[in-house]
Amino acid sequence: MHNGEQPTPHESVAFSEAALAEFNDIVSRYPERRAALLPTLWVAQREFGWISTTVQAYVAELLKLPIAWVEGVVSFYTMFYRRPMGTHHLQVCTNLSCQLRGSDEILDAVERKLGIRCGETTKDNKFSLDRVECLAACGGAPVVQAGDDYIENLDVTKTLELIDRLATGKES
Repeated sequence: MHNGEQPTPHESVAFSEAALAEFNDIVSRYPERRAALLPTLWVAQREFGWISTTVQAYVAELLKLPIAWVEGVVSFYTMFYRRPMGTHHLQVCTNLSCQLRGSDEILDAVERKLGIRCGETTKDNKFSLDRVECLAACGGAPVVQAGDDYIENLDVTKTLELIDRLATGKES
């Protein structure tokens, strides 16, 4: 179960040889295993595509931590996905600066175009959509994060064009 294949809730998981080697390297850099939790979760998310409860239990076992520690970190940080994600993860900032410049209209248009609501993934698994509180790009409001890319100074038309480019494989 590797490279984005998603485990079912009762399925066991294990890192690939390469991911396990990376994990061992990470752990070797910290005086206490628990300090390696965030980088280990990054490896796990890359390896499995998201951090299911099964993956959380696996990470807790690897690091010899209580499962509650892992669950607490995964639930606190929005960068860790707790559900399967689409190929393109769109995050629409709805903080005040973005909201004043039209992010609510952008979010509504994206939901209509994709046929999903915030927190959902399209049936073809191409897009996941989330509302986020702040992407710290107020000077370029409104902003959408698509994967690792920030796209600033958007309006509804530019956002829908972005989705069309992503859908056809022509990145942002």
